[in-house]
Amino acid sequence: MTILLSDSLKKLMNNDRISGSLGIFPRSWSEERAGRIPGNIPIWVGILSELTEFAIFFVAYFVAKYHYPDVFSKGPQGLNTSLGVANTIILLSSSYFMAKAMAYIRLDERGKCQRYLWLALSCGCLYLIVKTWEFYSNNLQGLSTNTNEFYTVYYYMTFNHFLHVGWASCAVLWVIFRLRAGQYSAKEHSGLEALAVYWHMIDLMWILIFPLLYVLR
Repeated sequence: MTILLSDSLKKLMNNDRISGSLGIFPRSWSEERAGRIPGNIPIWVGILSELTEFAIFFVAYFVAKYHYPDVFSKGPQGLNTSLGVANTIILLSSSYFMAKAMAYIRLDERGKCQRYLWLALSCGCLYLIVKTWEFYSNNLQGLSTNTNEFYTVYYYMTFNHFLHVGWASCAVLWVIFRLRAGQYSAKEHSGLEALAVYWHMIDLMWILIFPLLYVLR
């Protein structure tokens, strides 16, 4: 009788653990079946929200381009493509440094992890400087959100992405301080991992934004 009650209790606990998820995805997507999910649930809720926001921007881009094909064909000619390429290289480098930081924290080498986090933060700051210079250069040419439909979409998309890089860079600085305080180790580094996932999401968005605004005619 005791054994049966024990087995029933274990099944009930397992069921509670499974039903404790959001319950909106198939069970085959669950962590129990798919393996460990990097980061934590809150960061993925945030990432899905951010992706939804950027998806709306992309839909707006294609709708506007459909209605104003001439404006969107000439628009990229007014932008500084070299600065766009430079920022693409900077963000790809930052993703590499973030991946190296994750590799070293898993080896419990905090010194090397911190070094790569500083490099990733430097890339984030360099991106912000280059982007600010680009906005300033556009302003000198008289390009603003009111110039035409292309620049309205351009400023909304790129300034929104600019803000994301800004607060993610602040988050990198916060993670560095926590790392120096001994908050992360090879066994527990979910916070650092959550930041890395968010950082890669931002880079991915730029890889989509860059060809749409700077390359496609």
